Amino acid sequence: MPVKIRLQRHGKKGKPFYWVVAADARAKRDGKFLAKLGTYNPNTNPATIKLDIDGSVKWLENGAQPTDTARAILSYKGVLYKHHLKGGVKKGALTEEQAEAKFTAWLEEKAAKIQAKADGLSQAQAEARAKALEAEKVVNEARIAAAAPVEEVVEEVVEETSEEPTAEVTEATEAVAEETVAETEEAPAAEEAKKEDE
Repeated sequence: MPVKIRLQRHGKKGKPFYWVVAADARAKRDGKFLAKLGTYNPNTNPATIKLDIDGSVKWLENGAQPTDTARAILSYKGVLYKHHLKGGVKKGALTEEQAEAKFTAWLEEKAAKIQAKADGLSQAQAEARAKALEAEKVVNEARIAAAAPVEEVVEEVVEETSEEPTAEVTEATEAVAEETVAETEEAPAAEEAKKEDE
């Protein structure tokens, strides 16, 4: 039975999440598997990979063949390097302690690279936020500067209009008031005339 180390898709539409599994090559992509070796989440930056290194090495020693993507993930986490070192131990080129020391040194170097990338990304985000804040301040200052002359013009117009038309407005108001009084006086007289007719 040919065994493959491959990815099994989970997650939702547009947000994939993968399990790294050892499965029969004839099985469906998301079907039965022999062992779950870890997870791979490409939605984060850098991608989150959790992997059982010793279990993966065991499957490689037993003849499992990784797919291209699974091979890249195994290489990234050091599984292929550890498999290579175990081959050297079997041939007698290295001792178990030397192989373990080399693998530990490689893991520390890899962790430093990943941390440097994460720090660079966080620094880039902080710089982008600072630039956005500066741009927003410039836009707000421009709005305030543009609004100040308009407020002065409006105040001048209000002052000019409030002095001149006051007399006209007063006269118009008085004329409307006189018409209203005349209509109210005529209304009761008309009602009395109707009552007399009945």
